[in-house]
Amino acid sequence: MPDSVRLPKATLTQLQGVMRDSMHGWATVQVQGDRALVLPAPDLDALYDSIERVLGAEELGDWGVTYAVDHLDPPVVRASLQFGGRAREGLAQGHTVQDARLLALADAMRAYGVSPVSSEGQWVEYDAEDGANIHELEPHVSLAALAAPAPSRPSVPSGDPQLERARKHIDDLLEGLREAGLGAQVARVLARRGYGNTLDESREVYKELKALKG
Repeated sequence: MPDSVRLPKATLTQLQGVMRDSMHGWATVQVQGDRALVLPAPDLDALYDSIERVLGAEELGDWGVTYAVDHLDPPVVRASLQFGGRAREGLAQGHTVQDARLLALADAMRAYGVSPVSSEGQWVEYDAEDGANIHELEPHVSLAALAAPAPSRPSVPSGDPQLERARKHIDDLLEGLREAGLGAQVARVLARRGYGNTLDESREVYKELKALKG
């Protein structure tokens, strides 16, 4: 889609809703013995179908998501999610590459204004053959409350040029950090904080990332 095409605000709001509603899957962050730490992650089938439905109704069917593996041990993946000429990146570490892909996509969704879910995660039983036992978790209805925007946090201003520049500075910094072999450390910061939902938060994220250089 050409860069000049911009999504209508109402369409972006709909996309934020379907992204939030898709957060009823799980991805494993780490494994310790017979326990695994899992975080909510998007259900890809539900997410893709809903995006196609929203963008198809607006005759804006072009969108895309791409992945790049920044590190294999531990797995660190970068996801880029694009709508209407606007791309947002997410970076995450997971137990496997697939886990990291899901968590990186969730991080990219946060950059579109979908507030992060609880960063505490859930510890569940783990079996080497069957994986994480997510069946013992609370019903998914609880995730809707976790994924809803926190009332105390301001929403991301649409088209805020200062916020756009701050996030561009973060993107530029990420390239150097990855080249320096700090992808795993970067993933931990972004999994916890994302790019920030306000200008001040984005500046704080930038400072924390810059400090990784020592």
